[in-house]
Amino acid sequence: MPGERTKYAWRREILATRAAVRPAEHAREASALAATAALLAGADEVVCAYVPTKTEPGDLRMLDALRERGATVLLPVTGAPGPLSWARYAGADSLRPARYGLLEPTTETLPPPVVAEAATILVPALAVDRRGVRLGRGAGYYDRTLGLASAGARLIAVVRDVELVVELPEEPHDHRMGWALTPEAGLSELSDPRA
Repeated sequence: MPGERTKYAWRREILATRAAVRPAEHAREASALAATAALLAGADEVVCAYVPTKTEPGDLRMLDALRERGATVLLPVTGAPGPLSWARYAGADSLRPARYGLLEPTTETLPPPVVAEAATILVPALAVDRRGVRLGRGAGYYDRTLGLASAGARLIAVVRDVELVVELPEEPHDHRMGWALTPEAGLSELSDPRA
């Protein structure tokens, strides 16, 4: 049964699969994600997002689509372990290399509680299951950050279609997602049986 595999095993498998995705396929999926992302927020809404790394689904077009709709896009700024700080995305020219091979904005850094202003939070994930259980990379930044989010915020895990799975292992500190955003299926609502 899939839920019996460890998080480590899931991570290893998904990272290997992502590394094998051809650039043309990645670009096609990123384009599809950007098209759906454009529908996620309207003018004057705050969206917390992130800059996808080379193997993560999506690219800057996803962030640019949100900005073009008039949304304020905040991106994470990594620091000491704990909740993430944020900074406004002002386009590709506002990004600089940061820790862990990430890109971060050069704009003013905002404190972690600003995440509570977000109506929508796009969360990086290696996989998410149909119950909303998200598999991250294991550092815990997002689990600590999502505890500060508004109770009404839409939590959306961004994954490839094959990374939306039936069941993942879950720990008590994991924050469940309400939605999955994938290139082919678009935005899918997830079912939390605890609700």
